Amino acid sequence: TAQIGFDLAGVAVSAGSACSSGRVGPSHVLKAMGRDGEGGLRVSIGRRTTSKEIELFTAALTGILARRAGGSTRAA
Repeated sequence: TAQIGFDLAGVAVSAGSACSSGRVGPSHVLKAMGRDGEGGLRVSIGRRTTSKEIELFTAALTGILARRAGGSTRAA
């Protein structure tokens, strides 16, 4: 899954909304957005997020998307 790919690249993401931390089951937030309630990732940034961290995320995302499309780009 994408969440595992991010973890392997050293990027922390979450599969649930912040308000449902620790709960098991489909996300009510994703359901409200018209999604099935599963398969979303939460990515958070703040004022202490560095450019290097954003670049790491971008590289990881690029690698994950390339692998899903059958490419060979690897996440940093």
